[in-house]
Amino acid sequence: MITAAGVLLLAAAGLFSGRPAWALETIARQAFLMDISTGTVLFEKNAVQAMVPASMSKMMTAYMVFERLRDGSLSLDDTFAVSVAAWRKGGARSGSSTMFLEPGERVKVEDLLLGIIVQSGNDASIVVAEGLAGGEAAFAEEMTRRGRQIGLENSVFKNATGWPHPEHLTTSRDLAVLARRTIENFPEYYHYYAEREFTHNGIRQPNRNPLLFRNIGVDGLKTGHTDSSGYGLVAAAKRGERRLILVVNGLPTKRARARESQRFIEWGFREFGNYALFKAGETVGEAEVWLGQETTVPLVIKNDLVVTLSRKARRGMKVTVRYRGPLSAPLNEGAAVAELVVEAPGAAPMRLPLVAGAEVERLGLIGRLGAALNYVLWGGSG
Repeated sequence: MITAAGVLLLAAAGLFSGRPAWALETIARQAFLMDISTGTVLFEKNAVQAMVPASMSKMMTAYMVFERLRDGSLSLDDTFAVSVAAWRKGGARSGSSTMFLEPGERVKVEDLLLGIIVQSGNDASIVVAEGLAGGEAAFAEEMTRRGRQIGLENSVFKNATGWPHPEHLTTSRDLAVLARRTIENFPEYYHYYAEREFTHNGIRQPNRNPLLFRNIGVDGLKTGHTDSSGYGLVAAAKRGERRLILVVNGLPTKRARARESQRFIEWGFREFGNYALFKAGETVGEAEVWLGQETTVPLVIKNDLVVTLSRKARRGMKVTVRYRGPLSAPLNEGAAVAELVVEAPGAAPMRLPLVAGAEVERLGLIGRLGAALNYVLWGGSG
């Protein structure tokens, strides 16, 4: 019986760049760029280094509101009252980014969302925290707890605004995860991030995201800045069927933030593309079967396989099917019997299961004896 691994070469193309993606230089202290349709990380710099998120924290504040809207415990037309505390800490007198709310004013949830997302209003964020959790500290604890549940592994929130606090920290990777969750889980609310301006109490303010005004496919998400954090941005851009998420932080000026962010996005779309290798249910190859009523079985991939590939080094990739063969009958249709391996220089191999595309019953006694005799006489050939 043959015991060597059966290997079938399927393709030779290119995966990722001939040079490592991380060789790109940036003055940002932290950066993370990913293609969210495949989950491929195109660039990372200090991706899990603790950093101050500043107002990029408000993405989590908005996420908490989106969840309440989704479960029906809150509606866009509900209103919250503006407390004196929210006005003092985040209103016009605070000198920080504000929605210019007035104490005692009742504001619709939808307007508060626009105040948080478009105007980066600290007052709007505090009003939401008080309305949903009774206070900002309690709301921040909920933010941290819920963040861990959705994959923010290294984020701790101490307030709803991103106001400086020594323990209020996140990472560029976590912010990318949060952006992806927002886009994929709440398409009905994500459009707020693309609003270019919002007016409340007669005061019009433009969105602080500079890339929304540059016609490069950007439709979100949030800027941030404090003296300790520098200038940061979480951006999402869509061109055709591709969507990229970018996080940069620690830049020295607004101009540098806009320039570096646009450079990353243009690079990601220019240097990489998404390529469909197989569709769900497609037969990828065949495997030999030992003592079966069929001598081979089709190998089928269960899910679509789309990979993000570099446009510069397409000859380095190989895709193979591997199995210990021949496979012994009986085989159940749908049973995992092989794996598809995608390999490229400088990249960890991608391994996906392949299943039997048909049921193969075992030969009867006479058939098995005949197969055994054939193997002894002829080595399995013929």
